[in-house]
Amino acid sequence: MNGRSYRGMSAEERLAERRERLITAAYTLYSDPGFPETTIEKLCAAARISNRAFYECFSGRNELLQAVHDRCVQETLLSVSKSIEQAPDTLLSRVEAGIAGYIGFVTEDRRRARIMHLEVRRAGDCLTRSRQQAVAAFSQIIEANVFDLPGAVKANQRLLALGMIGAIQELLIEWVLADDPPAVDHLISTAVHIFYRSFVT
Repeated sequence: MNGRSYRGMSAEERLAERRERLITAAYTLYSDPGFPETTIEKLCAAARISNRAFYECFSGRNELLQAVHDRCVQETLLSVSKSIEQAPDTLLSRVEAGIAGYIGFVTEDRRRARIMHLEVRRAGDCLTRSRQQAVAAFSQIIEANVFDLPGAVKANQRLLALGMIGAIQELLIEWVLADDPPAVDHLISTAVHIFYRSFVT
């Protein structure tokens, strides 16, 4: 690929623009009909690029899903961090703010919730590392913003954080898959109850 411009865009800019179109297409198609059902041909048609151009951007569907998932995670991390920073400096306030920030942001767009909590599992082992990195990042937020406050339990903090993350994931999977999804505020209040009962001495 050379650096000549085309329609006012350099080769690097064209590549970046195609990647964004593919990420946008995958964000929708990997949610519905889902990752296993979405072919490269469907992705290319939605992004309006050729199959050859696809492979200039990504090695395959798995790498594209990783890019979509990683972006969802980074956006959610920012939302959660901002919510906690703005909360009063008490244990319950931080717990409520962090959980509401996470569940509220993820459920703003069903595609985001489905990709982060269902489709990455359906993708199999290829996304295991990305999932582990996401869990580690959210666990660090919990450990840094909750366990240093008075009243927090002194048990194995990492295991408690992982357990809480798992509980929230299952609540969101239920929200994604249920024919009659529970109200988001009910998800938040349930998670806060579990969290507070587990983390407070």
